[in-house]
Amino acid sequence: MNINQLLSTFEQRLRLQRYSEASIRNYKSAVGSFLQLASKKYDKPEDLTAKEIEKYVYWLIQTKNISASYQRMVVASIDKFYNLTLNIHLPIKHLYPTRKEHHLPEYLNKDEVKRLINSTNNLKHKCILELLYSGGLRLSELLNIKISDIDSKDMIIHIRMAKGKKDRKVMLSEVLLSDLRIYLKKYKPTTFLFEGQNKEHYSAKSVQNVVHLAAQKAGIKKHVTPHTLRHSFATHLLENGVDIRYIQELLGHQSVKTTEIYTHIADISKSAIKSPLDLI
Repeated sequence: MNINQLLSTFEQRLRLQRYSEASIRNYKSAVGSFLQLASKKYDKPEDLTAKEIEKYVYWLIQTKNISASYQRMVVASIDKFYNLTLNIHLPIKHLYPTRKEHHLPEYLNKDEVKRLINSTNNLKHKCILELLYSGGLRLSELLNIKISDIDSKDMIIHIRMAKGKKDRKVMLSEVLLSDLRIYLKKYKPTTFLFEGQNKEHYSAKSVQNVVHLAAQKAGIKKHVTPHTLRHSFATHLLENGVDIRYIQELLGHQSVKTTEIYTHIADISKSAIKSPLDLI
């Protein structure tokens, strides 16, 4: 089984379907792990049946304790691989989990966000943290922000071809703009707002390391990722009384139901809700 060739063909087909880089990376990884295990018993993927794939997914659940969302991604990856690469349509729809897990997203309170941002003396890293939080950006969106997307006249940031291939706008923080002006003079990026040492595209791993190190320096014990700052952005807007429909637009959520999860984690101590005991 020529796994590298199969994955190369799969990647090409995914690109033709205009999948995002993150999706391609995740799908290839899931299919690669599947093919590595399958190659020990089968000469080619066409030899596997839906029953064998069911056994593989069950093995992942039993031995790896994978989440429902990860199971969904694995099944979707294998399904796409067989459809796009081998033109085989396997009856594996029953392997998609029907019950979704509901976990409240981790977020930082305002004091923790302030400590996180102030923990670094590196201006570039500070701007990265400020942009993730002040605009509620996804990691992929931050990496693709160009200098020309920063509109200081109208005080907005243009986010191009975000998740779902949609453009949107978010507000530009005055604090961030002030730091960005100093940053641009010092680092002189050419195209993208954040670039590597040789002006190459800044990596996702670099941003993740920036956030992780800042959390350590700030003494924050929570598991902090770039997406934690996006969750914090939404939660704090909700606590400040911003209408959930506006938050939906700023986050780029297709449905307000996705945004409504933040109503469950907004700090109840800062809300105007009174205990019924105080009203009798």
